[in-house]
Amino acid sequence: MVYPLLLLGLLVASLDTTVAQIGVCYGMHGDNLPPKPEVIALYKQYGITRMRLYEPDTDALEALRGSNIGLMLGVPDGELERLASNQAEATAWVQNNVIKYSDVSFRYIVVGNEIRPEYPPFKFIIPAIQNIHNAIVAAGLSNQIKVSHAIDLGALASSYPPSASSFRQDFQPMIGPLFTFLKESQSPLLVNAYTYFAYAANEKNPTNLDYSLLRSNKVVVSDPPFSYTNLFDATMDAVYTALEKAGAPSLEVVVSETGWPSAAGADTTLENEQTYNQNLINHVKAAGTPKRPGKPIEVYLFAMFDENLKEPEVEKHWGLFSPNKEPKFQITFN
Repeated sequence: MVYPLLLLGLLVASLDTTVAQIGVCYGMHGDNLPPKPEVIALYKQYGITRMRLYEPDTDALEALRGSNIGLMLGVPDGELERLASNQAEATAWVQNNVIKYSDVSFRYIVVGNEIRPEYPPFKFIIPAIQNIHNAIVAAGLSNQIKVSHAIDLGALASSYPPSASSFRQDFQPMIGPLFTFLKESQSPLLVNAYTYFAYAANEKNPTNLDYSLLRSNKVVVSDPPFSYTNLFDATMDAVYTALEKAGAPSLEVVVSETGWPSAAGADTTLENEQTYNQNLINHVKAAGTPKRPGKPIEVYLFAMFDENLKEPEVEKHWGLFSPNKEPKFQITFN
């Protein structure tokens, strides 16, 4: 069912720590998406005050001027070697894509996304982060803009039960220096956390759907002294446990992607996409997790639009909006 109105009463982009901040990722892998200024206008129309943009886009950045939309801007993986090898290259990148847009509300620079140890850019993550950070510091923006890297849950050796979690050994050459940097610069770790993929891998368990959609009222996983009624909390506590074991127990974690697809996979319906996103929004505002109770979690929903050029087929159906800018379902933030 498609509703006539998507009620997106998002909170103002601020550093308020009493209520979770919710953003929406703006992916562009579609040949039928609206022009960039119309997309930014859509964010403003529905009160969406935070955005993740995966790489610099001139039209999008121009349209973001003066919008007060808090921006998480990505550095593409393919640029990491160049930026890692030369401070001047990183300084120029910051000048051209950040400083040039002084009236855009940058919050985070994401240096690489989900880079595994077997990928060539892996060894360039830390020096690229450092060079970008140096440029941000030189520009006097280090209090406003934080530099980080986005990992996915594949970086965990195990996530069940949450107390058994740790980071994979082959990630150690990156995560040790990364966590040191994040602590020193007071920056958060960015984590792309999808409960859907864990569900899809184990859909035959009859408790899994309610557990994954945050609609179970019963304890599904007991991990003394904690217990879990939803997979999102268990996932976040697995990340927190891994951070503790890695010597970084105080690091903040921002969920830089999460969502549920509406077609082409296990239990992928509009109703389930709506249910996951709505329940998650309601839950993260202030509930926290068993390990970090009462602590809101900043979350970026994936994604603004269905993207028809993505593969495989299930990747095409994660949008809150259809490419014609119509909402796929009703969702309320307040």
